[in-house]
Parts: sequence; C-alpha cells; structure tokens
Amino acid sequence: MQEGDGKRSFYLLTLGCPKNTADSEELSGLLISQGLKEAEDPEGADILLLNTCGFIEDARKESIDEIFRLIRLKGKTRQLIVFGCLAQRYRDELMREIPEIDLLFGVNEEERILQEVSGNGSLPTPDPVSLPGRSSTYRYLKIADGCNRGCSFCAIPSIKGPFSSIPPEKLLVKARRFISSGAREIILVAQETTSYEWDTGKYRLEDLIRDITRIEGDFRVRLHYFSPYAVREELLEEMALNPKVCKYVDIPLQHSEEGVLRLMRRGGNRDFFRDLIEKIRKIVPGVTLRSTFIVGFPGETERDFEGLLDFVEEVGFDRLGAFLYSREEETPAWPLGDPVPIEVKEKRYHELISLQERISLQKNLALSGKRLRVLVDETDGGVAIGRHEGQSPEIDGVTLIRKAGGIRPGEFIYTIITDGNEYDLEGVPA
Repeated sequence: MQEGDGKRSFYLLTLGCPKNTADSEELSGLLISQGLKEAEDPEGADILLLNTCGFIEDARKESIDEIFRLIRLKGKTRQLIVFGCLAQRYRDELMREIPEIDLLFGVNEEERILQEVSGNGSLPTPDPVSLPGRSSTYRYLKIADGCNRGCSFCAIPSIKGPFSSIPPEKLLVKARRFISSGAREIILVAQETTSYEWDTGKYRLEDLIRDITRIEGDFRVRLHYFSPYAVREELLEEMALNPKVCKYVDIPLQHSEEGVLRLMRRGGNRDFFRDLIEKIRKIVPGVTLRSTFIVGFPGETERDFEGLLDFVEEVGFDRLGAFLYSREEETPAWPLGDPVPIEVKEKRYHELISLQERISLQKNLALSGKRLRVLVDETDGGVAIGRHEGQSPEIDGVTLIRKAGGIRPGEFIYTIITDGNEYDLEGVPA
C-alpha cells in the first residue's frame, strides 16, 4: 500500500547467516535508492521480500513456514518475492508446489529483483557512496561468496558456486558508507574469510584489514569465519597489533577425531587442532576463541564423541556452537545415509552444550573485576546493552551495563565486570 507521498513500500525478511543479512541490506539500499520506502511490518508493505536459507533441514523448514505466513498476509494486493539459497536450490519445486509466489530468484540476483520491482528493463547500478545506509551499531560486509572446500556434509558449493573474492575497492567504498552512517563495528563475512585473496594472492585478507582500519573514525573490525587450514601467521600478527581489530577468532572445526574428519572430507586431527589453537593464543594474547561442531555424523561412534568431549574440555573454547547432522541431497555424504538415531544425536548435542556452558560460565566469572571496552548496541531505561570485543552480535552473549544513564547506542564505554553467567556479563561504567 502506497504511502501518502505516492511511494511504494517493501518489507524485507532475512533468514539464515550473516552473509544473507549482508545481501539483504545491500538490496534494501538499492530499493530505497530507486524511490521505495522500507516498511517495518508486512502489513504495511506493497511488496513482500523473503531472503531464504536452504543450508540444512531446519533452515529449509523455517523458510517454507515463512513463505506460507507471507502468503496468508499478501492477499490480492501485495506481491511476494522469494529469493536466496532455498530458491536457488529448489527453484523448480517451489515454482511447481507454491504458485502463490509471484517472483522467484536465486542467489546474487539482487539487480534482477531491482529491475522487476522498479519496473525498468535496465537499471544503471547506483553509486554505492550515495546508497542509503541503515543506522546500526554494526554492519556485515561480505567479502567473498561460494566455497572451494568440498566438505562432504555441505551443500554450499552447489548453491553458491566456487569461492570468489570481491574486489577491495568495492569493499572499501561499502565500509566507508557503513562508518559514515553510524556503524561502529564492521563484521567481515564469507564462508571462509581466511581464503580471501584478490588478483591471485597479491592482495590478501590482512591487506584488506589494514586498508579498512585506515578509514577515519572510531570503530572496530571483526572476522567471521576462519578456516583451520588457512590461518597465516601474518594474519594473526595483524590481529594482535592492530588496535581496531577484535581479538576474536571464529574457527569452525566440525569435529576433532580423525576418522570422522576424513568422512567429512576435512583434514586434521586432535593434535593438529590443538597445536593450531596454541599458536593462535600465543600470537594473539587474550583472544576469544569460538568454534562449531557437528554431532551425529554418519560413522561417528560413541568413542568418537567421547573424544570430541575430551578435546573441547582440554582446549576450553570461550564460545561454542553445535549442530545435529542433517543429511543433505547433492552432497558427497548423501550415500552414507543417516545411521545415527535422532535420539542419540540429541543426547550428544545436549552433552556437548552442557559441557560448554560449564566452561563458558567459568570463563565469564573469571572476568569479574576486569575493565573491558564495550560497544553499546541499545539502551533500556538505566541499562545499556552492549558487547565487548569477545562478543559477536546475534550468536554470543551480551554485556549489561547497570547505572548507565545518559549512555547512547554507538558509544564505546569502558566497563568494570561485576558478574556473569553462561552467556552474558554484567558490569558498571568504569
């Protein structure tokens, strides 16, 4: 429904990973640059857009549920556009089974969406400097797409194609725009940021970090995600010495036991990963380490799982995520079946998460009395809600700052930590 000024409006819902968030924010800016307004809820929009995730079964179910929710809302006057990973992976099935979808696009088709929505057959690409920027304390900057790794459980290469780095000049323009619009944390995202190389390796991730952090302003840079097979000392040294870079390493290992890793088509073993983590902690003192693991992969025995628990306890990650194995079509692991019963997967998941909660509680309580620099994301009465450099938005906990009257979102506040639990910290202004 058009606004009083005659402008059409759109509502954009994003599911899935931060890379999808980055794509949606770019599309939103493009739509606004063409004269559309962004609505806060679907009821107030002429156009409903859904950026889907199709990575695992739970994500697909969520995407399908949201499609049908928006179908119920759209009625006869609104247009529903579905795009992203699910649409890329199951385009024919969605077109056949859900004819209520008005337009369907895959990944990296934002310009086609823009053309359809604007009604223009061909559109000049707007100057990124002039694109509107959402006001937020943090923004995701996608530096590459696709993946070359070929892990047996993962459908990303078949959805997004091979790894492709985005030219640095484009990234620097976006970074400047984010900072000028108020962002105080720029989060570099890719399937593996550590694989970033432009022009056959002449310009690498550490070069990009240096160039971004030379931009004027008080902000910090965070990296997601490290590959355990592509961690260079030069990158770690840049992280250790550059005051604008968060000392935070998110390095999905997926498992610790060599037999399971071999079935996953991943290299390494417990000793390799232990040595790597020791190296990271040595070069980057005070680093926060996060990892992700899959439980219930085909062939994972009880002994393998106990080995994983031993490894997690020994290493002592600051943060940890876990997933139940999801059998995915068109992946190399598909022929292995799904032999681990769901109840066994769930039991292992809860054991792993319970172990990590105990470790995280100990680490958070050990921060009591420490003075940390916290970026305030929002305020609620006299409480400010923010994150120190070891807390990434949406996946880690937060720091609650009491007695925070007068503090505004976007400020960096030195905070004395007074308490903590398995996920969050509490403190007061220093």
